[in-house]
Amino acid sequence: MKDQQQGDIEVVVGRIGKPHGIRGEVTLDVRTDEPERRFAPGATLRAEAPAGADRRPSTLTVARARWHQSTLLVTFEELTDRNAAEAARGTVLHATIGRDEAPEDPDEYYDHQLVGLEVVDLDGTVLGTVKALVHGSAQDLLTVRTADGRDALVPFVAALVPEVDLEAGRLVVADRPGLVSPFPEEAGETGEAGDREPRA
Repeated sequence: MKDQQQGDIEVVVGRIGKPHGIRGEVTLDVRTDEPERRFAPGATLRAEAPAGADRRPSTLTVARARWHQSTLLVTFEELTDRNAAEAARGTVLHATIGRDEAPEDPDEYYDHQLVGLEVVDLDGTVLGTVKALVHGSAQDLLTVRTADGRDALVPFVAALVPEVDLEAGRLVVADRPGLVSPFPEEAGETGEAGDREPRA
């Protein structure tokens, strides 16, 4: 893969699953909202093998991608048979994108666009800052670092995050006790902000 240009970043776009057939095709656990774009023929991805795995190719080039029901099947030039496909199982795939690049869907965001945004409630009260985005199998979760040093997890769904304003550098959370703000009894038990341990 060519050297990254200054300001480019890497995003996780998928994880290789089990082999499909005998010619090196693999199933893919998709981690991107733009699979047709990221797994287009000719796309080169950085391949990160699981810890302790045997040495594998550091990059993989997409030869072909197709959907089988709801599963994305991908053939990589470097994986020529079932044995190679099996050896690649668990490999995490990274794509390089420009820092100014945005998803084609205006309602989708890259992680780096969200991290660092100020988090406010529906009334505009500051709740904290987006620390990270956790990609789950069912839904993504925003990790919000609150002013008192806690980490709260907020499902990144429209009902709970009705507004993301990248230009203003903030997003709105429809907060409720136990989401970002603690339950009243927890707030009473905490005392000073410094007494509470951050939660993951």
